[in-house]
Amino acid sequence: MNLLAANLVDQFYSLIWPLLRISAFLTFASIYSIRAVNLRVRITLALVLTIFLVLQLRLDLPKIDPLTVEGLREIFNQLFIGFTMALIMQLATASVVVAGQAVSNSMGLSIANMIDPTLGSVPLTSQFFTILGTLIFVSTGGDLIVFGILLDSFQYFPIGKTMFSQDLMGKIISWSSIVYVGSVLVSLPVMITLLFVNVGLGFVTRAAPSLNIFSVGFPAMMFTGFLVLWLAIPSILSRIDWLWVQTFNEMRVLMHP
Repeated sequence: MNLLAANLVDQFYSLIWPLLRISAFLTFASIYSIRAVNLRVRITLALVLTIFLVLQLRLDLPKIDPLTVEGLREIFNQLFIGFTMALIMQLATASVVVAGQAVSNSMGLSIANMIDPTLGSVPLTSQFFTILGTLIFVSTGGDLIVFGILLDSFQYFPIGKTMFSQDLMGKIISWSSIVYVGSVLVSLPVMITLLFVNVGLGFVTRAAPSLNIFSVGFPAMMFTGFLVLWLAIPSILSRIDWLWVQTFNEMRVLMHP
């Protein structure tokens, strides 16, 4: 009986390390950390992936006591690897949200957050772009690609090998520019069109100073914004798809030391 208990403890100490990395990724990743994916789903998914990892890859998992100094260091190491991979996805999702905020501010929809505070701090256009990004992620098989990269990380960064380095920090800082590059690419068609509409409204205001620009400008901006947004949907979808492809490539580069 004591031998069986000792064997179970050894198995637990072996499984806890991949479970920590996978759980950290599912907790912080943009697609899997949303409220729709509740805690029970994430825990079940983490357990299934851990068991699949151990059975299929046949990794030589070291038996490290998590209550020792070495064990605490390894806990932070596994959490850091999972968080770093999730951060790459979070930055890509942030670029879509920033693009929606830029479009919403240009159309005048951001005032809805002041009138109805129950909407929260995320504009409606950002929520729409986020839904589009999630649908593109799932339709292109992004979940399978991400899980494949996550499982490959155990080959390049096995249990006991640290990921933290100066080169890694440089890659993450360089990748953070995608927040601005991606948001500009996604919102560019609508932003350029609304810029010309603003210029036209400025000429109209100078030509007819008695005209109430607020009663004319807001409906014109909203109507033009929705029209251009509807026409630019194919372009926006292709740019969000390009953004996810770049995210997958960055995750692969990050996992290849």
